[in-house]
Amino acid sequence: MIKIKSAAEIEQMKKAGALSKMALRHVGAMIRPGVSTFELDQLAEQIIRMHGGTPAFKGYGGFPGSICASLNDAVVHGIPNPDVILRDGDVISIDTGAIVDGWVGDNAWTFYVGTPSTEVKGLCECTLDCLKAAIEQAVPGNHIGDVGHAVQTLAEGNGYGVLRDYVGHGVGRAMHEDPNVPNYGKKGRGVKLQAGMVIAIEPMITLGSNRVHTGADGWLVSTDDGLPAAHYENTIAITNDGPVILTQDAQGPWCPMSGGSM
Repeated sequence: MIKIKSAAEIEQMKKAGALSKMALRHVGAMIRPGVSTFELDQLAEQIIRMHGGTPAFKGYGGFPGSICASLNDAVVHGIPNPDVILRDGDVISIDTGAIVDGWVGDNAWTFYVGTPSTEVKGLCECTLDCLKAAIEQAVPGNHIGDVGHAVQTLAEGNGYGVLRDYVGHGVGRAMHEDPNVPNYGKKGRGVKLQAGMVIAIEPMITLGSNRVHTGADGWLVSTDDGLPAAHYENTIAITNDGPVILTQDAQGPWCPMSGGSM
């Protein structure tokens, strides 16, 4: 069942969204060669708890981390690990979630580690464009298919793969609510969007095939062909005044493309 939020509830959700974005920015600023994904996880949890929140991912379905840290050919759900050390030329997708006053904020960003290849940079730029294009479709009267169609046509039009196995979702007091929000679809199809719906739009795009598999840990999702992937996400409220990005802090909804000073 889709849970419609009031204007007051959407305002409350902004606190969780802002904290999730703050954690994501701090993690992004720490990304550089030599840093472990476990160190990134520790920083995110520290930031979230310091500001009165709870990591949304930690313990969710048994997941052990406060962030998902997915490196290179890993698309989503990477478990932070002290033995996984970032190296120059890597690309890493960081997904952060925070709970504040019972509400969830969920967002993700793909960061460069050092200097990216031209191919990876093109993939990331296109995936971010897919997210922005999809958000523009998140208005009352449109359909879930319009959102997915915006991602699919842009990504596949540029020669990239679009995951079918994993999708976006509703967000509220639970991290995953109805409806599902695929990154593919047909215009005018699927659930009709209405004011008060809150959804996580999250393009998961690959440099090659869209076929993926789950690792032995039961979490890590990687591309079958070993080519890199990118993942960007924002939590969006659908309102009569247009889409509102809830996962933004004082600096806005977007993050830098790579680590560095805040």
